[in-house]
Amino acid sequence: MTMPMEATVRRSEAVLRELSRVVVGKRDELQLILIAVLSGGHVLIEDLPGLGKTLIARSFAATLGLRFTRAQFTPDLLPADLLGSTIYDMSSGRFTFRRGPVFTNMLLADEVNRTPPKTQAALLEAMAEGQVSIDGETYPLPQPFIVLATDNPIEYEGTYPLPEAQLDRFAIQLRLGYLSEHDETQMIRRRLERGGAPAQVGQVVDAQGLLEMRQSVEYVTVHPDVVGYVVALAAATRGHPQVEVGASPRAELDLVQMSRARALLHGRDFVIPEDVKALAIPAIAHRITLRPEMWVRRIRGEDVIAELLRRLPVPRASVS
Repeated sequence: MTMPMEATVRRSEAVLRELSRVVVGKRDELQLILIAVLSGGHVLIEDLPGLGKTLIARSFAATLGLRFTRAQFTPDLLPADLLGSTIYDMSSGRFTFRRGPVFTNMLLADEVNRTPPKTQAALLEAMAEGQVSIDGETYPLPQPFIVLATDNPIEYEGTYPLPEAQLDRFAIQLRLGYLSEHDETQMIRRRLERGGAPAQVGQVVDAQGLLEMRQSVEYVTVHPDVVGYVVALAAATRGHPQVEVGASPRAELDLVQMSRARALLHGRDFVIPEDVKALAIPAIAHRITLRPEMWVRRIRGEDVIAELLRRLPVPRASVS
């Protein structure tokens, strides 16, 4: 069953309203995460500790009616701790598979860059194909399956840089940043008003409802000129003098799909170039590798994408 686009818009607005009851002052960031969720993507939040990343993940899972699991990534975390392992059952005399925390709908991979690359890589198959392979057996993950990962700035002690293949699995990367003084005051007031009770959000949809909302995104049309704009942007990253490795085809596909989700949330059944421009930096900047000397010059991927958006010709918006 496919949910009508109007119903998806109403439910999305209801989700954002519920989230705003417990998450103060981050409407744009919450909408960006919702766009990634509706497009079937995974989310990476890079920021300092204590800025509400775990609260956002738990609240999203609650409003969407998803099973939620949190995995704390540490230097001694092993792939089996995340995926599960085959154990011998003495009572039955057979080997059985014990599922790890990855078997959930929404996995919060907390501080994902504090664990070594071997454990980071354990998520690759799960994120790309919605399954895990253990001892020659393949196990499908529950659907929908969403990874919301957090990482600390790479300058922090005890962190491991996420490899390019891992970063490319994330549809978006965003930073929350500090609240304004007004929003921080409101946050503290809310805490004082509710007392010791934890912040609660209501459930708006369930897992099946989210899958139906995702399907309605497929009815948003994309004009060939807009597709050409996305391809030109990706190609420009590959030929940029400051870039060593440009955007992948997966980045293009994710950008198009999220542009469709954004158009839907804005009440349109077609994508316009502004949808692409609004999502290009969070969708592509983390997926390009700059030349080593750019780090010394403090040039970031966001700067390169912003420059390309200013330079590339923008197609005329089409409603057909």
